[in-house]
Amino acid sequence: MTLDPAAPARTLGTVRVVGTGLLGTSAALALTLRGVDVVLQDVSPTAMAIARDLGAGRFPREDDDPAVVLVAAPPDVVAEVVAAELQRWPRAVVTDVASVKGGPLQTLRDKALRDGGLDLTRYVGSHPMAGRERSGPVGAQADLFAGRPWVVAATEEASAAAVATVRALALDCGAALVDMPAAEHDEAVALVSHAPQVAASLVAARLREAPDGAVGLAGQGLRDVTRIAASDPALWAQILAGNAAPVADVLESLRADLDDVIAALRALEQDPSALGARGALVRVIADGGAGRDRIPGKHGQAPTAYATVVVVVPDRVGELARLLADVGASGANLEDLRLEHSEGQPVALAEIDVLPAAAEQLEDALRERGWTVPR
Repeated sequence: MTLDPAAPARTLGTVRVVGTGLLGTSAALALTLRGVDVVLQDVSPTAMAIARDLGAGRFPREDDDPAVVLVAAPPDVVAEVVAAELQRWPRAVVTDVASVKGGPLQTLRDKALRDGGLDLTRYVGSHPMAGRERSGPVGAQADLFAGRPWVVAATEEASAAAVATVRALALDCGAALVDMPAAEHDEAVALVSHAPQVAASLVAARLREAPDGAVGLAGQGLRDVTRIAASDPALWAQILAGNAAPVADVLESLRADLDDVIAALRALEQDPSALGARGALVRVIADGGAGRDRIPGKHGQAPTAYATVVVVVPDRVGELARLLADVGASGANLEDLRLEHSEGQPVALAEIDVLPAAAEQLEDALRERGWTVPR
């Protein structure tokens, strides 16, 4: 699924977006692009004004009567905001895009039992699996969700009409629908999102007191592993607290495997020929490779094996643009691109992923255009 502004919107009526951060503003931009009437609401007048000025929607009016409310609030307050929106707009379907689903749902159920007057037939939790390092409305993009999974966590209370409404909204944002119960969702994101954030942060934290010379040797591998360590600490504290048990389960399994690696390394420290130690290390690396091979490929399709063409790129203005133009002229489809800079070197290494059948043709074409392509 991709974002097609020319296609008619599936979402009917006005959509009220509560929270004009990265996710809320990106959804508002996508919906507005499809011609949906979007009303913006945020506790920060500045954030709301920025979102409006970016073209994400309009300010509220007294006669507003939204058909859908999308709550993009932090995990620790999302249930409270959802409850308030359900009560304020008795005809609206309400969804939220928080990255934890089970805790907020239980809070809403408890509130419905305790206080009454909370119509959970109109609530459908959801979660788009998309984001950026940049936060706030200035980081928003209309195509942020294009082709990305958007989990719809329908409950037993939710009406079929409410579920269909939330599914339509996700499709209007260009997302790929995934139906998943709240508990299953939380276990899944603990594995594929929350635990990796902790692991990346722990690895990156080792660099705080590391000697400058050691940090200067950092290559693309360390950058890949620690990329998400730049995330917002306060937000992630909320996410991890909201999904504590599933994340702890994953980290305990990780700790057990790490203990095995440490034991093998200590055994080799004492005896370089320690029986079974190297086998334990091989298994860890092999299991990691097998797990990585299961990660979906481009557009959520089955994983594809790519060939990597390495090109030396002078560190000068316009060189990368020239390289990309030459790749396009060769007829090869660029699947991925990574740049690695070495300390003190006036060049970078561009790693270009293409289909294996196109690699040799691309190498020859780039050499003909004067690029250095190591064999």
